[in-house]
Amino acid sequence: MEETPVLGVIGGSGLYGMEGLRDPEEHRLETPFGPPSTPIVTGMLGGRKVAFLARHGLGHVLTPSEVNYRANIYALKSLGVRRVVSVSACGSLREDYAPGEIVVPDQIFDHTHGRARSFFGNGLVGHVSVADPFCSDLARWLAASVEAAGGKVHRGGTTITIEGPRFSTRAESNTYRAWGMSIIGMTTAPEAFLAREAEMCYAVMAHVTDYDVWHVSEAPVSVEMVVRVLEENTRLAQAAIAHLVGQLPEERTCVCGSALASALITRHESIPAETRNRLGLLVERYLR
Repeated sequence: MEETPVLGVIGGSGLYGMEGLRDPEEHRLETPFGPPSTPIVTGMLGGRKVAFLARHGLGHVLTPSEVNYRANIYALKSLGVRRVVSVSACGSLREDYAPGEIVVPDQIFDHTHGRARSFFGNGLVGHVSVADPFCSDLARWLAASVEAAGGKVHRGGTTITIEGPRFSTRAESNTYRAWGMSIIGMTTAPEAFLAREAEMCYAVMAHVTDYDVWHVSEAPVSVEMVVRVLEENTRLAQAAIAHLVGQLPEERTCVCGSALASALITRHESIPAETRNRLGLLVERYLR
């Protein structure tokens, strides 16, 4: 039996728990960046250990900007999680990505402001490569699992993350379409970038809930619209995750696990002891 989770799942709007978890255990963790959104629940799913975290807190009490992304990723890392799947809601910026369908994006445009985007700072500088911000291996297995669960999935596309919590204006929505964006959400950045800094594989199961506000023949996005589609897709998300857990190989062959190998630029002797201790979970193997 695996001692560490084979997969971490971060549930967004509409997904606040994992059905079918056997022997669940709640972990109330503290991190150098504060507490995560909720206690992390680990348990057995199909004979393999998984970890689940509700991004917006129990009862959905955190706005996208209030989520402590650094604490969430750090806490999962501290439990030994090496692969993370984010389940999130999104609006479609393309006619062919329809509500009820799933997108597994391969690119991201960060249009947020004011969020803590990195673990680095305070005397330790790291420049991590995110040219390809999602793990292609995990994304491929995730898309296949959605299809196996009966969902219609679009492989690839660019997701743009906006600050929120408000929805877009029509002018903004049409601008994002002109930029070539495929879907729009409020949480993938900085989560994806922090996962890369933590050398974790990361992919997104984005549930299309609406056409944002650009589509002239559809009603503008609303909370009721988002919740309705997410409730309908909960079974699909649970089934896809269960299938994915059964398909994941034990070892990783992607580059995610060595993302920091050439990223740290600060001389080791110049790193403050407090910072080295704070980020030891992420960087210590490169500082020996």
